[in-house]
Amino acid sequence: MIDRLAEKIREKNAPVVVGLDPMPAYLPPQLLREAVKEHGETLKAAGEAIYAYNCGLIDAVHDLVPAVKPQIAMYEQYGLPGIEAFQKTIAYAHKKEMLVIGDVKRGDIGSTSKAYAAAHLGKIAVGEKTFCPFDEDFATVNPYLGSDGVLPFVDMCNEEKKGIFVLVKTSNPSSGEFQDRIADGRPMYEWVAEKVAAWGETAMGHGFSRVGAVAGATYPEMGVRLRALMPKAMILVPGYGAQGGTAKDLAGFFTKDGEGAIVNSSRGIIAAYKQEKYASYGAEGYAEAARAAVSDMLADIRGVLGG
Repeated sequence: MIDRLAEKIREKNAPVVVGLDPMPAYLPPQLLREAVKEHGETLKAAGEAIYAYNCGLIDAVHDLVPAVKPQIAMYEQYGLPGIEAFQKTIAYAHKKEMLVIGDVKRGDIGSTSKAYAAAHLGKIAVGEKTFCPFDEDFATVNPYLGSDGVLPFVDMCNEEKKGIFVLVKTSNPSSGEFQDRIADGRPMYEWVAEKVAAWGETAMGHGFSRVGAVAGATYPEMGVRLRALMPKAMILVPGYGAQGGTAKDLAGFFTKDGEGAIVNSSRGIIAAYKQEKYASYGAEGYAEAARAAVSDMLADIRGVLGG
């Protein structure tokens, strides 16, 4: 799957993934009204509104970018109907030939990580039948428990030819409380990056490893160092746009050939209609506003990478 992602990025000249993080404030009012009319003021209505929202966004951008990244917490907050919306969103993205990065940030003791890996990347048997519970193409993984928590995902990547993105240096303001701590003379995130590279050597695609990394655009000075430490890792770069990262901050995360990274934008795209720049589209035109925001983001990034 990592080879397919790299290929799709090249085909579309679009190292961009759209984060499908449907916060309540982002939902266009008309979608919720329609769902409530049918299902009442229920969690089911919320789940259906979210799914309709995501379908509109996917329809608007699937020809421009290779992948979407639904953040599972935004769905879990609505209980089982939200999880159903998460699952249906993945299936709809696949129908539109998009890849899906499940932003689930899992990582636990070995047996638990094995179950998480099966749920999100693998299969589960029920009698003589097997099922893919969520069927993402990639999942994000928290390495805090060490190799015990990550290796079950690596094994699943090799078995199913899928991929993971391990949290190395995240874009949130307090990430440095732990990730920047000096251990044996080096910041913790460098030690994690070296483990990502080592895990990745056991899970290689044709160009990049199935074991990628997450490193935030809000810390561009670290991009060059992390790329050097993880030369074969695809780097998922959050933090562009609303979190303060700019296109100029991105170059260091890419290889010299301008490959090896995919940049995430969530609210800057899916809630673009709320921005002054795209306000003319209105809530009814939220999908068209998202498409315009994607086009602007691509032009911004291509301007820096020379694409």
